[in-house]
Amino acid sequence: MRERLILAARSGDIARLGVVFQMNETMPVFTRGAERDPVAFWKSASGDGEGREILAVLLNILDLPAALINKGTPQEMYVWPYLAHVPMGDLTPRQTVDLYRLMTAQDVRDTRTLGSWVFWRLGIGPDGTIHFFLAGE
Repeated sequence: MRERLILAARSGDIARLGVVFQMNETMPVFTRGAERDPVAFWKSASGDGEGREILAVLLNILDLPAALINKGTPQEMYVWPYLAHVPMGDLTPRQTVDLYRLMTAQDVRDTRTLGSWVFWRLGIGPDGTIHFFLAGE
């Protein structure tokens, strides 16, 4: 699934990411709001209005390792980037560099002030099911 997402993102066409999402049995969570169309949502959330910023974010987070959460339970899942599950106050210098690969210095300060991950993250189950791709707490 990770490879399918990478191929869709590299295409530059946000609709291709929508097709990958539709491969799931149920639509993955892509917003906390009431929107039903992920492609329309990503276009509106993207700074360029075409969704390409979202595709770039997806590629950037998939370029980092994943965190394995809830190991051995029915909720076991891989979450990209792994940083979403590391306390911001405990980051090593190397992890801090990874963080700056994703965020501006101001975004990093805001994240540290909030004390929780509010940037984009992606969750995929061991069976390849996409559970979510969203930003915010």
